Amino acid sequence: MTEKGTTLRLLIMGPQGVGKGTQAALLSKHYGIPAISTGDIFRYNLKNKTELGKQVQEFIDRGALVPDELTNKIVKDRLAMDDAKDGWILDGYPRNAAQVSALDTMLEELGTPLNHVVALEAARSILLERMQKRAVEEGRSDDTPEVIAKRLETYEKETSPLLDVYESRGQLVVVDGVGDIESINQRIIQSLN
Repeated sequence: MTEKGTTLRLLIMGPQGVGKGTQAALLSKHYGIPAISTGDIFRYNLKNKTELGKQVQEFIDRGALVPDELTNKIVKDRLAMDDAKDGWILDGYPRNAAQVSALDTMLEELGTPLNHVVALEAARSILLERMQKRAVEEGRSDDTPEVIAKRLETYEKETSPLLDVYESRGQLVVVDGVGDIESINQRIIQSLN
């Protein structure tokens, strides 16, 4: 059903530290479709000084969060690009109920229905351990225990409930995000087939 070359549109969701970016990159290679991270989209638009990037820069300069409306425009713009016509893996979006509605609308307008939502799961203690290790290895000053705890709380409160929406639509695939990277990747691929 979802072999290489078949159109596959996929969301990858889960709390910080569960390995979404790593798995999105592996799935991208496996299925031959782009892995699209909202962080990467923002950086691309900022670096290339696109019209959307200039609008994002204004919020960043003020120390404000980029509003949903602008994030939605940037995501829609990216999903409409040629390399995404045969499918994509979206990482980091949607993060709240309003973004789910916006994504539904944009996919309808683009004529590109969503196939699956992969939810990676791991115990909070494992996530904390992984993010603290990442902070040391990558020198990430934003990965303090306090910031990590806040991010996990925000995920639980705002993003985790979205999984119920996708489960009610029959699109949710829950995968254990614990183990070696290759085993987790194989679990995802098997659950999609």
